Amino acid sequence: QAQLVESGGGLVQAGGSLRLSCAASGNIFSIITMDWYRQAPGKQRELVASISSGGTTNYADSVEGRFTISRDNVRNTAYLQMTDLRPEDTAIYYCYARLIPWGDVWGQGTRVTISS
Repeated sequence: QAQLVESGGGLVQAGGSLRLSCAASGNIFSIITMDWYRQAPGKQRELVASISSGGTTNYADSVEGRFTISRDNVRNTAYLQMTDLRPEDTAIYYCYARLIPWGDVWGQGTRVTISS
């Protein structure tokens, strides 16, 4: 069984920074993609950023230029560096990965709260 474990959430003031980590563990042959999603209260879960096995990245318009996704293929870990945080970034952030041979796997989520 494979699992994803997120860490790094917390409470920061607007304009601050946080770095989220997502570590994949288990008997993993390869990782196709590692993504970060978020879900704010009363809203649908949305894709924040994604990174492919080759390093291709994509970002939501709302975070472009402020967030950076990266991954360490040796450690099977993805990171989300978040800067210039805004109150509207407040959400639970979830890590998602498509793993071989496990398929789609989600983490348990980490809460990010931005105070104004």
